[in-house]
Amino acid sequence: MFIRTATIEDLDAITAVEAECFPAAEAATGDEFKDRLEHYANHFWLMFNEDELIAFVDGLVTDTPDLTDEMYADASLHNEAGRWQMIFGVNTIPAYRKHGYAGQLIRRAIDDAKAQGRAGLVLTCKDKLINYYSKFGFVNEGLTEKSAHGGVIWNQMRLTF
Repeated sequence: MFIRTATIEDLDAITAVEAECFPAAEAATGDEFKDRLEHYANHFWLMFNEDELIAFVDGLVTDTPDLTDEMYADASLHNEAGRWQMIFGVNTIPAYRKHGYAGQLIRRAIDDAKAQGRAGLVLTCKDKLINYYSKFGFVNEGLTEKSAHGGVIWNQMRLTF
C-alpha cells in the first residue's frame, strides 16, 4: 500500500471509487471531480494497492470555518493559503474496509494540514461515524444547518491544532 496526492490522470479511478462508496445522491460526479482536481489535486490523498486505487480522502482549503454545500459544488472556493482543511469524503472500497486504510489517509491529511500551518480540519458525518472521527481528535459540534448535501442530516466535526 502506498499513499500519494492526485493528478488529473486519476480522475476515472477516483470517480469509480466514489460511486462504489456513496449513494448516488451523495456521490460527486466525474465533472465535479475534474473541477476539484484542477483546483486542488494536492488535497486528494490516494491509497493504492499496487496499481489499484482502494481509498481516498479529499477536500478544499478555505478561511471559512464551517463546511457548506457551496464548497462541494464550487471548487474555485479553494484558497491554498486558507486556515481550514475541509474533508469532503473518506472513501474505501468495500473489499478493503476494516483494515485501517481510511485511518492512515486521515492521519496523512492531518499531518499535511499541520505541516501547512492550517488551524485544523473540518468534516461532516452521519451519527454512526461520530465515534470513529473522535478517535482522531475531531470534536462533534452538533448538527449543521450549513450542509444538507445529498438530502442527509450531518454533524459537523472539527479538529483544531
